[in-house]
Amino acid sequence: MDLIPAPVEAHRHADGGHVDLGPGTTLDAGPGTEGTARWLRATVGAATGLPLLPPPAGTPGTITLRLVAERLGAEGHRVTVSAADGVRVEGGGAAGVFWGAQTVRQLLGADAFRRAPLPERAWRLPHCSVEDAPRFGWRGVLLDVARHFMPKDVVLRYVDLLAAHKLNVLHLHLTDDQGWRVEIRRYPRLTEVGAWRTRTKVGLRESPLWDERPHGGYYTQDDLREIVAYAAERHVTVVPEIDVPGHSQAAIAAYPELGNADVVDTGALPVLTGWGINPNVLAPTEATVRFYENVLAELLEVFPSEFVHIGGDECPKDQWRASATVQARIKELGLRDEDELQSWFVRHFDTWLSGRGRRLIGWDEILEGGLAEGAAVSSWRGYAGGIAAARAGHDVVMCPESQVYLDWRQSDGEDEPVPIAHVRTLEDVYRFEPVPDDLTAKEAAHVIGAQANIWTETMDSVRAVDYMAFPRLAAFAETVWSRLPAPAARDHEGFAARMSTHYGRLDALGVEYRPPGGPLPWQRRPGVIGRPIEGPPPIV
Repeated sequence: MDLIPAPVEAHRHADGGHVDLGPGTTLDAGPGTEGTARWLRATVGAATGLPLLPPPAGTPGTITLRLVAERLGAEGHRVTVSAADGVRVEGGGAAGVFWGAQTVRQLLGADAFRRAPLPERAWRLPHCSVEDAPRFGWRGVLLDVARHFMPKDVVLRYVDLLAAHKLNVLHLHLTDDQGWRVEIRRYPRLTEVGAWRTRTKVGLRESPLWDERPHGGYYTQDDLREIVAYAAERHVTVVPEIDVPGHSQAAIAAYPELGNADVVDTGALPVLTGWGINPNVLAPTEATVRFYENVLAELLEVFPSEFVHIGGDECPKDQWRASATVQARIKELGLRDEDELQSWFVRHFDTWLSGRGRRLIGWDEILEGGLAEGAAVSSWRGYAGGIAAARAGHDVVMCPESQVYLDWRQSDGEDEPVPIAHVRTLEDVYRFEPVPDDLTAKEAAHVIGAQANIWTETMDSVRAVDYMAFPRLAAFAETVWSRLPAPAARDHEGFAARMSTHYGRLDALGVEYRPPGGPLPWQRRPGVIGRPIEGPPPIV
């Protein structure tokens, strides 16, 4: 049946039969499954041309959706296709029913992923049984809309792509040195100034190339409410990220008082046009703290997610060391050094968010100077930060750059469009294991999931994002959903065989993925300069 991600159990029935769908096909949605019914009518109904109307009172539906708590977790589901029951989708919760409907869509074939019906298509489902449930509760993807802005419709499209692969967290990287992408009513200059840069580096660091066109954009709060609501209908949680205290030059460009003005002329700082780790960081003053409390207060009105990401990574402390204001602040707070100051900053917002029923999550640098109580960690610099956090009793999302950073190049070929970092092939991603062997069972329970990160410094279009994300995102989806054996024992050949069917689904969805044989002619971009990392690729 070539399902992706691979289910716990799936088999065709021995009778070899099938259920035909046609104009008379009805859809019976039980209590709590109405959202999945709307999704089926809007997507599968559009692709097949079938109205999928409710059945007449007292008659069974061709397709039946039901909540069934027995043996099924909240995201677990059972799909049964038979002559006796038609198509029956059962879930332990509303999310389970929805993921079961995604399985039905895959069983219908690639044309079920189109937006309108093709002529003379027959729709049928094989008699089969599928029972499934995810391994992890956090199956995430970071989409960096700060480095290159993506219009709202692109984000909505990626919500659909996540849902099609049973991924359930969209981490939106909304702010960075190169752009501020979320409307904050109290501070309009964040988008009037901070959302726009004058030009953009093409490639990384040593590249001499520039795109001289201005670049920018932002989402209104209503745009983001729409994205959140659209995602919720598809059981995808949107986690916002406001990066502090580093990666903040766009905010400082808009409000210079946020920077270390006794060290650098913050009034002359523009929104950053290049890439890399930036020395211009926030001044950890009481005024800055109040500013970001106000920012987060508006953010919480828009995003109902349990977690709020505050970044916390790559914060050079040279300006703090040189600033008399910051040194006085360290003394005032009774802290040992700049690392403890950053930890104080993080702990402050951990307490602030906890008081409002939310949880802070940050990159593994928030471990430096002491882990904030109650905080969760996104472990990106390998597994070490995640291991330390889990052993200390903190929840962890594993996203090690050497495994699941999808901006890393996919081959050593000269035609690879942006040859940065080490090669990470489809098979490499498929062999990613979120839980390190070093952890005990109790510690491993703190690994709540994993995340693939799509950083967009070198991705200036939807086509470029598609190329770097797919098909590797399909492999990642299987590693976080399915109960796979140890990495060395995984059946990559079997996965590749199932992908040969899945490519048809991606084609129907309009995803311009990297083909198995390498870049197509239009995907090659000679002259775009990346910065390969020297030495052997780390497997950590």
